[in-house]
Amino acid sequence: MQKAKYKRVMLKISGEALAGEKKLGIDTDTINEISKNIKEVYDMGVEVAIVVGGGNFWRGRSGKGMDRTTADHMGMLATVINSLGLQDALESQGVPTRVQTAIEMRQIAEPYIRRKAVRHLEKRRIVIFACGTGNPYFSTDTTAALRAAEIDAEVILLAKKVDGVYDSDPNINPDAKKFDKLSFMDVINKGLGVMDSTAASLCKDNNIPIVVFGLNEPGNIVKAVQGENIGTIVM
Repeated sequence: MQKAKYKRVMLKISGEALAGEKKLGIDTDTINEISKNIKEVYDMGVEVAIVVGGGNFWRGRSGKGMDRTTADHMGMLATVINSLGLQDALESQGVPTRVQTAIEMRQIAEPYIRRKAVRHLEKRRIVIFACGTGNPYFSTDTTAALRAAEIDAEVILLAKKVDGVYDSDPNINPDAKKFDKLSFMDVINKGLGVMDSTAASLCKDNNIPIVVFGLNEPGNIVKAVQGENIGTIVM
């Protein structure tokens, strides 16, 4: 097998990706397939941290008429459901995994402690960060950028339902152009929908490149870790 390009990575998976074709909730076959791909990366000796979204259960901005803080807290709890589901799928593959939450719920997960998270990674455990940053008004993309900076991850692997970044929605426009490479300023100024400006600025300030790729193609997580030219790289 080709050698890994990175030693420590942050993998960001959208909640919708775990739903598969169901659109809502967790699809067992999908989460098991994703965990198999993550195990391949783990078996290469790569230290893997993960942030999972919660959009397959709830999106904060979807709570019309609801207090934004309450809606965002509901979204944070949705990420816990996904994190526990992914932990179970990974451990069924024999991969030791820890879930850390930004909001304390010690009966089911560890509280987020940076030094402990790094120690888990060094001891060959996968760490899944749940509950976002623990604060409303911040996306899980921002969580991925923040935690990546805190644990000194070398790259953020942004697993999406589309195979990279386009100048328009490829699901609507068949002539949409895919970018192979972008700068952080392109992402921030052009509003290309890769991630929100807060997350992009964090990555820019801390020199953390982002690889945006399609999760629906088997083996893409491994290819991204090996540095193959898949998707779009932002740096």
